[in-house]
Amino acid sequence: MPKSFTPKVITANALLEGDVIYLTKDDTWTRNLSEAVLLTDEADAQVRLLQAEAQTGVVVGAYLADMQDGPNGPEPVHFREAFRRKGPSNYAHGKQEQF
Repeated sequence: MPKSFTPKVITANALLEGDVIYLTKDDTWTRNLSEAVLLTDEADAQVRLLQAEAQTGVVVGAYLADMQDGPNGPEPVHFREAFRRKGPSNYAHGKQEQF
């Protein structure tokens, strides 16, 4: 039996800066997970992922990441996405100072 679709966001890395970015509901990219669109329809998610992957001059490594709906927008359900949201782990700078 196929696994049921769980909510997801589309995430990637910005090609020039390398920052973690998320797709918004108006198909732009943001560095804030709270601004990402939470996709609940599998077909819509697959179409939007294909569109994101086609933006080869803007992003690299686009994929669907499992999320849950939180009080301030999507929230990670896996450690990897929580870690990616915070940025590099070598010392507190940039995004790490916010968390």
